[in-house]
Amino acid sequence: MFRQASWNEQVIFNLGRKGRRGHLLSEVEEEVKQAVGDAEALIPKNMRRKSAPDLPELSEVEVIRHFIRLSEMNYGVDSGFYPLGSCTMKYNPKINEFLTHSPKLEMLHPYQDETTVQGILEALYKLERWLAELTGMHEVCLQPAAGAHGEFLGTILMRDYFKASGEQARRTEIIVPDSAHGTNPASAAMAGFNVVVVPSDDSGCVNLGALKAAVSERTAGLMLTNPNTLGVFENNIDEIARIIHDAGGLLYYDGANLNPLLCKARPGDMGFDIVHINVHKTFSTPHGGGGPGAGPVGVSDKLAKFLPVPRIVFDGKMYRLDYERPHSIGKIRGFYGNVAVLLRAYAYILSLGVEGLTEVAEVSVLNANYLMRKLEKVKGLTLPYDGDQPRKHECVFSAKPLKSETGVAAVDIAKRLLDYGVHAPTMYFPLIVEEALMIEPTETAEKEEIDRFVDSLRMVCEEARSNPKIVTGAPHNTAVTRLDEVKASHPKTMALSWKMHQKKRQERESG
Repeated sequence: MFRQASWNEQVIFNLGRKGRRGHLLSEVEEEVKQAVGDAEALIPKNMRRKSAPDLPELSEVEVIRHFIRLSEMNYGVDSGFYPLGSCTMKYNPKINEFLTHSPKLEMLHPYQDETTVQGILEALYKLERWLAELTGMHEVCLQPAAGAHGEFLGTILMRDYFKASGEQARRTEIIVPDSAHGTNPASAAMAGFNVVVVPSDDSGCVNLGALKAAVSERTAGLMLTNPNTLGVFENNIDEIARIIHDAGGLLYYDGANLNPLLCKARPGDMGFDIVHINVHKTFSTPHGGGGPGAGPVGVSDKLAKFLPVPRIVFDGKMYRLDYERPHSIGKIRGFYGNVAVLLRAYAYILSLGVEGLTEVAEVSVLNANYLMRKLEKVKGLTLPYDGDQPRKHECVFSAKPLKSETGVAAVDIAKRLLDYGVHAPTMYFPLIVEEALMIEPTETAEKEEIDRFVDSLRMVCEEARSNPKIVTGAPHNTAVTRLDEVKASHPKTMALSWKMHQKKRQERESG
């Protein structure tokens, strides 16, 4: 049984002692003082602190020990199996990390003259072209900071496209399937569209009859993931594209599930007009816990002129940033995106090549289907939506039978799995599956690890019958046991920083 390190570690603000120092800066040379003059006078008066920041004072060894202990209480893809459905939590090759920690990158500044940053501009330019080729798009923009940010850009592009054609006033609706990622309707609403939801059919795919009924002259587009969140490929994608395009709408591809399609199929060839790519998922950059991420957006030829500025262009001799795009929607982010994340994706694609990326797709599908067939034999779990058809990169099981029989819910199964040393799968998504457990092994899980996960899940389901309290009270062996999820997410009690925590505690104590 797995047992995670559990240190009685205080927050770093409570560890400090006045007067302790981790590093002493050298005195500034006299000639530097003379050249600079009064350094404080260089800072505008309204930006100067009235008092020193309230920072903890610790020695170097205290800081190192503190963060090492915290790392031992953490879990990630380097620790063990991480089957978080729809997130593609694959192992991240360390050569990518090595490249992004090069001083040649770390010492660059986005305001440097273009002539001094030709190397990174070349890498980003090539990455755009590679992503365009892999997705079947005409141009790709690297600015978006994550997938949802890419979705927002995509819906803004829809809006401006119809504004330019004079149709914005009537193109007010974006259609999403009932199995869509929650960010799809959120992004559409943020861009000012009304959201129309269409149901899935018995196979888990878009119900064509419902789609035809939903489409009208008000339709701006459809946002779709393919394969969808059940891991099922939308076999009617050609018909779906025809329905949307015949109505004058645009087809948007949510790239969260791109991993199984690499070098096998391209969204552009399916009829998609806009694609966002989660390079932090598909192209292997560490992510989770809020970042880092990057969500490049690719578009067809008719939408390219609306992309944010600047665009990287190459005249045959030099790379430069082009701001002269009169139809551009403008910038959606400072500078040119999360460059360190993008460079990791560049290294990943370059190191694998076409053969390697093809194998990524094939093994991710093989692993998902192997795991699915093994889990079908676990009593208490069912595979909804046509269990006979193969899945792509992930599969979604329902723990509804187990809950009906024992009272043990999907959330309890997920928490108990932590005691077995594996990360929990995604729970309660997609919403069309009751008591959902969404599992994505990715191509980096070896067969033995998948077998261990299946055995662990089988043992948890057996415990649900023999000793349900051990499951409903889990986890028992982790550094942090089960949280009060209401308090952890409620605005009145949620604390995202130490300062916020202190303020909320003072408010509670005072009244």
